[in-house]
Amino acid sequence: MYELMTKAIRCGRGASIRITGLCCWVLFAVLQSAVCLGAAEGAPRSSLFSISLEQAKTSALQRNWDLLASAAGIEAATAQRVLASEFPNPVLSLSTAKINVDNHGSGTVEGNSVWDRSYDTIAAINQLFEVGGKRRTRQAAAKAGFENARASYHDAIRTLHLAVTKAYVAAVLAEENARILNQTALTLRQEASLAEVRLAAGEISTADKTQIEISAARFELDARTAKSSAAQARVALDVLLGDPRPTDHFTLSDNLETLADLGNPVSVNQVIANRADIVAAEAALRKAEADLKLQKLNRIPDPTLLLQYEHEPPDMPNTIGLGVSLPLPLWNRNRGNIKGAEAARRQASIALEKLRAQAAAEIATARLAYTDALERLKDQRDSIAPKSEHVRKTVAYAYEKGGSSLLDLLVAERNDNEVRLATAQAASDLAIARAALKAATSEISDSISKP
Repeated sequence: MYELMTKAIRCGRGASIRITGLCCWVLFAVLQSAVCLGAAEGAPRSSLFSISLEQAKTSALQRNWDLLASAAGIEAATAQRVLASEFPNPVLSLSTAKINVDNHGSGTVEGNSVWDRSYDTIAAINQLFEVGGKRRTRQAAAKAGFENARASYHDAIRTLHLAVTKAYVAAVLAEENARILNQTALTLRQEASLAEVRLAAGEISTADKTQIEISAARFELDARTAKSSAAQARVALDVLLGDPRPTDHFTLSDNLETLADLGNPVSVNQVIANRADIVAAEAALRKAEADLKLQKLNRIPDPTLLLQYEHEPPDMPNTIGLGVSLPLPLWNRNRGNIKGAEAARRQASIALEKLRAQAAAEIATARLAYTDALERLKDQRDSIAPKSEHVRKTVAYAYEKGGSSLLDLLVAERNDNEVRLATAQAASDLAIARAALKAATSEISDSISKP
């Protein structure tokens, strides 16, 4: 490449040399960029990045498949509103009759051209008119359907935030469990190293040293299982984030201490009238009522007005006609559709009442769970965990000095490990309980962008 550029530069003189050289350098830069771009496209995507809970929620809002489908539901409801606002199109009809097919002439005194023959040609326009407020009622039903779709979209956001929080906290908890188990195993490995010295001095038996090593190995196996669970939880989280190729190759920047912040009490709404799922159910009831009203109005016949022009020479060469037609409600009064609409309205009403009761129960349950998790974590952090740590250190020191038995050491290590795991679980429960309480009492917010 450089040889070609050198030859090109040497071939010119004066300004032509500078232009040719500049062109060659531009060509080289373009080729080099293309090579780099091709290498970037062929290279695997970065497999190591860190994500916080808020970033995970933002990503889910942009890419989650269920949420995208819910947004498409709003588009469908918008199309129904447009359809309900449209006026019925007129119908144009053209016909020609009285064309002789038995060798009789069709000419008239006006001539034998197509227009002068005794054909009966009719051009008519039919226009349907909806009466009784049907169009207005249909628009009200479409508007209620749109409100239902929009509220359902906000409810999907509410439940998605909770699902992402649960998946994120589950992954963080699994990682914390793996860390605790590895730490316990490391402590026992250190105890096993000290046991080597005591074994050489004849203070303990080989069986005692082996039991310590076995306990350490068991904790290491448990840590490996917890690590696998953390990877599976990250994959489940990546699915919620809408990644087409879910993977566990990322890290979580938030820890349990941050997620279960005791200094950040949750404030909840006392009124749930504007909760997204309830708003959606209310809109569904209004739509059902509008549909029922429309079916009752359909018992009123809609007239179709007719305006026609007729050409039939020679006697009636140019005439116009007016007419009206309407269905006669003789054999049915739309009773079947009315019964179906009444049943749909009853179902929507029952569904709304059931949802209100479920929402109240959900709020009460979430509030109790949050209070219990908050108190449990305080007890674990402030009372139980420090005491357990103190007992473990005391027993370990006594065992190193020969003042306690191997059984005491293993029991103290196991109990302290269980206490630390329980503390991590309490922090996880508090983080999830806080998110569940917020989700149960959250109302539709205008700050959420509408699709």
